[in-house]
Amino acid sequence: MALPIGTSAPDFTLPSTSGSDFTLSKNLGKPLVLFFYPKDFTPGCTAEACDFRDNMSVFSDLEVQVIGVSRDNIATHNKFRAEHKLPYHLLADVSGKISALYYAKIPVLGLSKRLTYLLNAEGKIEAAFSDMFDAKAHIKNMLKALK
Repeated sequence: MALPIGTSAPDFTLPSTSGSDFTLSKNLGKPLVLFFYPKDFTPGCTAEACDFRDNMSVFSDLEVQVIGVSRDNIATHNKFRAEHKLPYHLLADVSGKISALYYAKIPVLGLSKRLTYLLNAEGKIEAAFSDMFDAKAHIKNMLKALK
């Protein structure tokens, strides 16, 4: 389950690997892919993060921002980002409140689900895709939604 298509994405502020906080409402103005994922350095999450990395030229050509969110802290995100040469920033939702707000929190485990949203320049949800096991399908679905 995801937030409904056509609704406004809830605003939030989280620490970012950019070195300052990321506030959704202050970073709109062009489309944004916001992907939630369970944990840095796990096989599926690494495959998903690297797939976004490998497709950044397509997103850049379409002027679409990409942001990843998990419950890992900034130090772990910085290591993950550096090791895999990720050209986009990661946000630390350590408390899990934002993951819950976006229906991306696994209740029993407390991890974020693998759930990806496409927001338009005004912050409306244009597409959503959830699949815990097919990490590469997230990019395919977002690119399809952008066409």
